[in-house]
Amino acid sequence: QVIDSTSLGWGTRVKGFVACFAIGCLCSLLGSCLLWIPKKGLILFAVFYTLGNIASIGSTLFLMGPMKQLKRMFEPTRLIATVVMLLCLILTLCSAFWWHKAGLALLFCILQFFAMAW
Repeated sequence: QVIDSTSLGWGTRVKGFVACFAIGCLCSLLGSCLLWIPKKGLILFAVFYTLGNIASIGSTLFLMGPMKQLKRMFEPTRLIATVVMLLCLILTLCSAFWWHKAGLALLFCILQFFAMAW
């Protein structure tokens, strides 16, 4: 059903998924490596970890399509985890860029992880 409603073939969709997921993993790994840089390391970690999560979530759009992905994310059993995760993504970036609170950014990164695992 999804394959019929898109112009991308299955092979292209899988390649898009793999590429986007790999970029997400690379950003998260890079963020973890940047964590140990003095002064700005925690902020860089928060930013790259968040970008990695966004890319990883975006990778599933290639497999399911955007509407099905959104419907599944906002199902009643996943609603709380989705809202917490999206809120933590935004708050992580806010605490890194505008509030300049490294500890808060780290807290929101941890909450992102738990919401994604939930």
